[in-house]
Amino acid sequence: MSLLKKLTTRNVGTLDRWIRALPAVIVAGLWASGALTGTALLIAGILAAMLLVTAITGMCSIYAMLGISTCPVKS
Repeated sequence: MSLLKKLTTRNVGTLDRWIRALPAVIVAGLWASGALTGTALLIAGILAAMLLVTAITGMCSIYAMLGISTCPVKS
């Protein structure tokens, strides 16, 4: 399988997607409450955004490079 095909194939399962979306919700809540500000907010926001993008798209490039998939096998 080519690298491009690996990088564009869904490899993140449903439970994994929920777990990845959770930090984005937590960071948004901390930001809204004012508990997280400045550099810490910037770093946490970037990491949470990266996890949210992989949760929405269902594709993780690190999983693709390691040959890991948490998606169920389609019959």
